[in-house]
Amino acid sequence: MHKHNICRNTKFRVIALARPAVLNYNLKHVCMKTTTFGNHLHPALEQLHRNTCLWIGHMNSGPADHFAGQTFQCPEEGSLGKILVYSMAVSHPGTLILTLHEFDKQRKNWGSILSSAEIEVNENDAENWIQFPLQNVHLRKDNTYGFRLKSPDTLVAIGEAAWSSKNPFSFGEEWNINNIENKDHYYRYFTLAFKVELRA
Repeated sequence: MHKHNICRNTKFRVIALARPAVLNYNLKHVCMKTTTFGNHLHPALEQLHRNTCLWIGHMNSGPADHFAGQTFQCPEEGSLGKILVYSMAVSHPGTLILTLHEFDKQRKNWGSILSSAEIEVNENDAENWIQFPLQNVHLRKDNTYGFRLKSPDTLVAIGEAAWSSKNPFSFGEEWNINNIENKDHYYRYFTLAFKVELRA
């Protein structure tokens, strides 16, 4: 069962697998794209679908901190400009932190931080793409990377797509953990809504 911390709710059960044919087609044919734009920033990898959410951050009513992330195989070579995630809700103003890592998908091992960004969010960021400008890190084609998200002082619902466990996503895995259980969870049939933008 997906360890959905706070967001295992009726919304997911009602709409999680709606319009499966459209979702399956788009994920296989839209998510990974290789394009040439010279030195301009362009989306090398994007997953735009969302039919549920994953909450990250800290609840004032409890001691748990919830963390989430996404691994991905880079479809082309280039310099990373920014990563975007889709925010479905923000509980109150606070700080959201993203770190980028190399990721060993065989050993499920997160490497050292390659780049990071810290931004301030508030309720106006709901239903919007949140941008994390990053230092120019060179990403290599077909290498696997991952980003992790956390917040020390707010709760943010990150949009995600769910799919059948019999037909998992091919480009990476969603990850989450909390500081109470302190156990990594990886899922091939859930993925965050995100964009990775590169300069060729």
